[in-house]
Amino acid sequence: MPSTVINKYYYKPELRILTIVYNSGSVYDYLDVPQNVFDEFRAAYSKGIFLNREIKPRFAYRKRS
Repeated sequence: MPSTVINKYYYKPELRILTIVYNSGSVYDYLDVPQNVFDEFRAAYSKGIFLNREIKPRFAYRKRS
């Protein structure tokens, strides 16, 4: 999964939380993300484009400190 923006990602289906670890080191939790959206994210050729178009505008998030 080479990406110029995303280093790693994790999904907790029981909590519907998608965690994104950015290459900058920042970590964000995107909240209430359904399994089907995560599956589409995982299958996307460009994770960064999918994140910007489909996840960031639609889901609340929190930045970890």
